[in-house]
Amino acid sequence: MALGSIRLGALLGGGKASVGDAAIEAAALRSDRFRQEREGDWQRLEAIVRRMEAGRLRRIPDADLLALPVLYRTVASSLSVARETSLDAATLAYLESLVQRAWFLVYGPRQGFATWLRRFLGGGLSAAVRSIWLDILIAFTVMAASTVVGWLLVSGNPDWYYSLVPGQFADARAPGATRAVLEKALYDQSGKDSLSVFATYLFSNNAQVAILAFALGFAFGLPTLMLLVSNTATLGAMLWLYHGQGLTLDFVAWLSIHGTTELSAILLAGAAGLHVGRSIAFPGDRPVMQAAAEAGRRAATVMAGVTLMLVVAAVLEGFARQLLNDMAQRLTVGGFMLLFWLTYYAGLRRKPESAA
Repeated sequence: MALGSIRLGALLGGGKASVGDAAIEAAALRSDRFRQEREGDWQRLEAIVRRMEAGRLRRIPDADLLALPVLYRTVASSLSVARETSLDAATLAYLESLVQRAWFLVYGPRQGFATWLRRFLGGGLSAAVRSIWLDILIAFTVMAASTVVGWLLVSGNPDWYYSLVPGQFADARAPGATRAVLEKALYDQSGKDSLSVFATYLFSNNAQVAILAFALGFAFGLPTLMLLVSNTATLGAMLWLYHGQGLTLDFVAWLSIHGTTELSAILLAGAAGLHVGRSIAFPGDRPVMQAAAEAGRRAATVMAGVTLMLVVAAVLEGFARQLLNDMAQRLTVGGFMLLFWLTYYAGLRRKPESAA
């Protein structure tokens, strides 16, 4: 009886061991089959990720770059299946590592802020500005013509002055004002508060015009053109007023300290808005949405530069204009700023990044 019990226990124990071995063998076979069916995609993704991590982007074929998001989702799906079916730990660890590395390349930040700022100021901004040169030319032509029109309107009928120049400034600086009154507003320190109000208005107005000129560009650029016309017609009216008393250069010198930066910012903002509107109106062979998206990216880069220019203009208006009371000094500062922006945008070229 005892011997029979021992034999029965041995038989049962041997059966359990056989079942366990069979389960392990089946799991291993399933893991091998799973890996063989998908290993090609895993290896391709790993090769792309390794090259991108090494910085060798130029050596990666375009087909691999285009396939990167698809491969990432495929491997992520494999990882999900592997977790659900409890495949071997080595496969799970490999897939988790690969998915994490690929995620940072597909969805993670491409570069830090310091790197972005260095590339932006080191050639990215100037390249974006040069890429919309035609729109800059159109905006400049409109602004110059509007200044002339504003001058001609008030010279033909001085009543136009009150329509073009805001009412709060049509006091002493109005048609009929004497040279002494206008000159005092430009140079006399006792009148700097009144002039400061006007300069503050100019900056606030120009900043609004710059933002609106870009934001309304999607309407085929028409509101952008209207804003440029309105803004520079006011400048033409003011130039006419001071020219009548022989103070044209004095007014230009006073305005140039911050005006060369401010007006250049408006010019670029208007050009950015026109670039978007022109791309929508004339997309060429591209779909409208694609043309608008491409133009929007270039214009957004330009507007980042416009924002920087407006900050610089605010500093110049708040400090340099108050400290300099000599026409030659004012023209020097204004001329230097104009030369600086022209040199920066036209001359600065980003150096090509060398392939690793």
